[in-house]
Amino acid sequence: MKLIIAAIKPFKLEEVREALTEIGVQGLMVSEIKGYGRQSGHTEIYRGAEYTVNFVPKVKLEMVVAADIAEQVVETLATTAKTGSIGDGKVFVLDVESALRVRTGETNEDAI
Repeated sequence: MKLIIAAIKPFKLEEVREALTEIGVQGLMVSEIKGYGRQSGHTEIYRGAEYTVNFVPKVKLEMVVAADIAEQVVETLATTAKTGSIGDGKVFVLDVESALRVRTGETNEDAI
């Protein structure tokens, strides 16, 4: 099993969710986050005054999937979340040692 964590632009959330559902991802967790990468934030002008935005709003997706579809999930995230501009996001893949569905007691891949 793999834990896939992705930080993407908020307006891409629904498109990404639909694409992931189409390839068989059955569930994911979504959090609103703020952060910065190489661009270290940016400046904007509001009512004639320039100010610095240090943290950019993002959406963090977390999902546990079977190892055999992890690569397909990453490819789907990469193509669907891409806008071609700075700040499109990042995807991380980690190994999952075990999983438990609390309601039924199912474990590992049966739990996801």
